[in-house]
Amino acid sequence: MSVKAGAMRITGYKSHGVAAAAALVNAVTSAGGDDSPDALRRILRDNEFFWQEFEDADAAEFRDWGRTLRPFFEAARVEDAMTMLNRLMLEIPMHPHLADHEPHGLHMHYAPPSSRLAHRFRATTLMNLAELIVEHGLGRTGVCAADGCDRVYADTSRAGRRRFCSESCANRTNVAAFRARRRT
Repeated sequence: MSVKAGAMRITGYKSHGVAAAAALVNAVTSAGGDDSPDALRRILRDNEFFWQEFEDADAAEFRDWGRTLRPFFEAARVEDAMTMLNRLMLEIPMHPHLADHEPHGLHMHYAPPSSRLAHRFRATTLMNLAELIVEHGLGRTGVCAADGCDRVYADTSRAGRRRFCSESCANRTNVAAFRARRRT
């Protein structure tokens, strides 16, 4: 077992599942998104999922899941997000169990190891989004506040003040606001 004395693994909004969910939604549903098999594989790799198991034929299932999750990030009320996640938790078979493997050490899995990658990804992202709203409500997710941007974000920072999908959208918005103030 790889549990280290004094170490605590925190799940929830800090998990890779939340970041993977936002990245998938952006790849599949945003203007300029890339939902090619290679891009989907990169999302899995970047978020420490078993990307080597991804086959091009799995892409359709991942794209469907990205479209399914988009309304979560668009939800204006916690009740709406809860209703959606509760419905999905009834539809997606869950089999929580403890796992101990690198690079994560001891942690939870929400689908059996024998499940296909797409099912394990759905179960993990679903549970991590549920943990996120239990811990933080909807204040850490949303659609980018930049004019003309339809990408979603999930804020995993300590401060929890993010409202943009990227630094470039935040900078562009701040520069535009600065220029508007200077004109008046």
